[in-house]
Amino acid sequence: MLFDVTKPQEKEHDHTEQEARNQKWTCSMHPQIVQPEAGNCPICGMDLIPAEVGAEGLAVDQFKLTKNAIALANIQTSIVGNGTSTNNTVKLSGKIVENEEANVVQVSYFSGRIEQLNISSTGEKIEKGQLLARIYSPELYAAQQELITAASLKESQAKLYQAVRNKLKLWKLSENQINQIEKTEKVKENFPVHATVSGTVTEKLVEQGDYLEQGQPLLKIANLSSVWANFDVYENQINLFKKGQEVLVIANADSNKHITAIKYMPC
Repeated sequence: MLFDVTKPQEKEHDHTEQEARNQKWTCSMHPQIVQPEAGNCPICGMDLIPAEVGAEGLAVDQFKLTKNAIALANIQTSIVGNGTSTNNTVKLSGKIVENEEANVVQVSYFSGRIEQLNISSTGEKIEKGQLLARIYSPELYAAQQELITAASLKESQAKLYQAVRNKLKLWKLSENQINQIEKTEKVKENFPVHATVSGTVTEKLVEQGDYLEQGQPLLKIANLSSVWANFDVYENQINLFKKGQEVLVIANADSNKHITAIKYMPC
């Protein structure tokens, strides 16, 4: 008796069917969404599209690029260390800012209207005593007339005369200005305002023709003879710094120029 010993032909493995079972679906707008079957995106409601086989879900703040996309975007990566080099120095990034302790605000010591403003823009350098503006002040105009009248009576009304002079001093008029008004017996309609400090104008707060109140700011002035360097330090680096420690500052504008400074503010 003869037996057929030929093995039965095995059913060919269907790779297409296997891939279909492993197919994942994702959203073109939200690639972190990965679903086992087609449907709508639970975030935006768009139709899901087939995802690459083996694709994994991404977090909300993650994205994935192919090698070609990386090349087209010209993305370069490098390993980030803890910022400490082999010679125990720490490199920090920061900004050069104004020295707040040297900043001042130029104010008007009397009310009135700005008839002339000699500062046209920020960035202008001014010197102490420089004429900044001329202001018409009805109160100051009347006070000058009082001074001229009181000066003619200063022998008999000494206290009144001194009170009028003191009032003008409170408005920051100098002794020379007061003496000149008394001597010439002429009232100035537009009174000059001079800079009390030297520096650079960082902000102009008024325009010509504006009405001012007593004590109202006119300009913000920074003294840039000394500046601050503010650096960003990570929490795990704080113990590497202490008050009075020397730091070396290198600016991008001139990388060959090194400036030595003293750390005096806490981190």
